[in-house]
Amino acid sequence: MSKNYRAELVGAFGNPIDENPTGVMEEAAFAAKGLNFRYLTVKVNREDLEAAMNGVRAFQMKGINLTIPHKVRVLPYLDELSPAAEIIGAVNMVVNRGGKLWGDNTDGKGFLISLENEGVTVRDKKVVILGAGGAAKAIGVECALAGAKKITVVNRSRERGEDLAELIRDRTEAESEYVEWDSAYSVPRDTDILVNATSIGLYPDVNSKPDVVYDTITDGMTVSDVVFNDPNTLFLQEAARRGAHTVNGLGMLVNQGALNFTLWTGEEAPAEVMMDTLKKEFGL
Repeated sequence: MSKNYRAELVGAFGNPIDENPTGVMEEAAFAAKGLNFRYLTVKVNREDLEAAMNGVRAFQMKGINLTIPHKVRVLPYLDELSPAAEIIGAVNMVVNRGGKLWGDNTDGKGFLISLENEGVTVRDKKVVILGAGGAAKAIGVECALAGAKKITVVNRSRERGEDLAELIRDRTEAESEYVEWDSAYSVPRDTDILVNATSIGLYPDVNSKPDVVYDTITDGMTVSDVVFNDPNTLFLQEAARRGAHTVNGLGMLVNQGALNFTLWTGEEAPAEVMMDTLKKEFGL
């Protein structure tokens, strides 16, 4: 019987990327399912993205993750987009379908699954999102598509914040407004879900937290953070002290990774293995 020494390749392009643990999680999943796949974590500078995407085709890679600064810049090099990615205007993963590159954004979907796993639904809820970058766009659009009643975008840059609020109003059924983040933000009492979609608190900046009036967080709110390293952020610690239901960023990371796994391999992802691997990686 002949042996196959060629592994199927997937991976991630980004810069910075050295601290990105996705490969550890995906490799554990491949091993658990007995798949001959390898995940490559690749540093790709802005000016080299076109060459890197040509490499995806040339190496016949099954797909790739995109992270900073490539989630928007990659769009010209793709052949197709999912409906959500088309609305969001950014992708975090690509599938190579016989040389045709199809892009999707699984960040927001992974976020929704992380809430659902905690018994939280966004339908008919009022959601406040801190930030207006790539993660905020993905979460805002997916929450709106899932039936959220209203999305409030809180951001320092007026242009980016208003653009996201307008995008949600124009392309979904949800209400949306922009609030300028020019001082400590007081969370409205009728907020159901508060999300930190900024990088504040991400390693090595673990001693920072978003500029929020924390005493306006109540025990009736669900408070989530996209930061996964360290997942026990000061933002979530402050929210927990006020009795809020907290959801850390590990769930979003694992669930988007599980969606990517299935899109690349065609098999159901071993999400529990992926979560356990990350917890061990972070010493949890």
